[in-house]
Amino acid sequence: MSENRRQFWKRSSKLPGSFSSNHPRIHLNHPKSRKASSFHEFARSTSDAWDIDDDESEEILHSVSYQTFGSKMTDTDVEITSNFKRPEENSSPTIVTSVSEDQLHRVTTDASVLRKPLQKLQSHPFRPIIPLVARISDQNASGAPSMTLREKTRLEKFRQLLSCPNTDLDELRKCSWPGIPRDVRPITWRLLSGYLPANKDRRQMTLQRKRAEYFGFIEQYYDSRNEEHHQDTYRQIHIDIPRTNPLIPLFQQPLVQEIFERILFIWAIRHPASGYVQGINDLVTPFFVVFLTEHVEDDVENFDVSTLSPETLKNIEADSFWSMSKLLDGIQDNYTFAQPGIQKNVKALEELVGRIDGQVHSHLQKYEVEYLQFAFRWMNNLLMRELPLRCTIRLWDTYQAEPEGFSHFHLYVCAAFLIKWRKEILDEVDFQGLLMLLQNLPTIHWGNEEIGLLLAEAYRLKYMFADAPNHYRR
Repeated sequence: MSENRRQFWKRSSKLPGSFSSNHPRIHLNHPKSRKASSFHEFARSTSDAWDIDDDESEEILHSVSYQTFGSKMTDTDVEITSNFKRPEENSSPTIVTSVSEDQLHRVTTDASVLRKPLQKLQSHPFRPIIPLVARISDQNASGAPSMTLREKTRLEKFRQLLSCPNTDLDELRKCSWPGIPRDVRPITWRLLSGYLPANKDRRQMTLQRKRAEYFGFIEQYYDSRNEEHHQDTYRQIHIDIPRTNPLIPLFQQPLVQEIFERILFIWAIRHPASGYVQGINDLVTPFFVVFLTEHVEDDVENFDVSTLSPETLKNIEADSFWSMSKLLDGIQDNYTFAQPGIQKNVKALEELVGRIDGQVHSHLQKYEVEYLQFAFRWMNNLLMRELPLRCTIRLWDTYQAEPEGFSHFHLYVCAAFLIKWRKEILDEVDFQGLLMLLQNLPTIHWGNEEIGLLLAEAYRLKYMFADAPNHYRR
């Protein structure tokens, strides 16, 4: 293996894609390092935490040109055809009050500002600042124009399906594939995930039973977090929780962090084959936000959850646990020893891209970029580190409507996502530039339109290749 690729394996404890003083782009040389002896060692040495307290920020600020990278971010503008627009997507998003558009512009273009004493937001321009420029909520939330006739028709269709004595789940999936209206997303996600039954009369009874069962687990297991054989698990969860979406105030509230700690610890105890693995903490957040929106009109990012009743919070916590558990049941081999599911998917992605865009594939090979170096995180975190959270929620509408969405369709989404950046990839002509691009793709202004196009392309790839695997095997 070349020195370029060897150097990559020796990682700090920071986020994959973060830049330390040892990064090859900073010093422009490649110190020798020992090759990881196994995939497990690689995965173990790779932290999925968002750590925004970078001691080396000052050195990086003096070494990297921001104007070049900032200019690339404008390339995210795409031409959207009316065929792929959803009603919810027609209104412009509201910006989070904690940062202004002008502040964001200065972060990416004004190096003199960046060299001054910095707040956490500004301490590292390559850190994911996505949540601060893109609202969690749908783009048709408060402040948007009134619903169009098409929006009202779609919402009414959902309500009719959900009010039937026995909801037709196939029809519900068909309606959900292009996106689920915000008002009915919580109940629809519960049904599509398999958490709730299709029979309307059984739903309330099921909710009561499953919520009681979850808090029975809390009573039975949670005190054991202080026992010696569970201390390592709890300690890792306790470290990772504050790093989960650190720039969104909602997730920094102690009450929310306690909820996440309980959810993740109970799941780990009940799934000893995998236990807790970094990255699973991210998978709680979409469910928590969606179930919270049943009780919050807008500005979810800054909502004070202590204003909700204890009973409401308990219900959100239990529903998030069971929904996350249903998701992980389908992809648990991503998190067992040596993470075989991720290895298989990364290899499949490499083979698929080699068939659908040989130029991009050859370009990565030419500069010795391994797919594992960027796609590990895509698989481990289901693209959550690459997209704004509101885009993840929209993406998961389709994943839950698509058969084996998280385990199988995700591969084609990753392939479409990579090819989306083919121009930017081909413009980079060295290992370091490619890796920097692929680990920090400029999606901060993405919305439902871009996700709709990405999903349409992923579906096309699946239609072409899913039933003909020899087509993407060399």
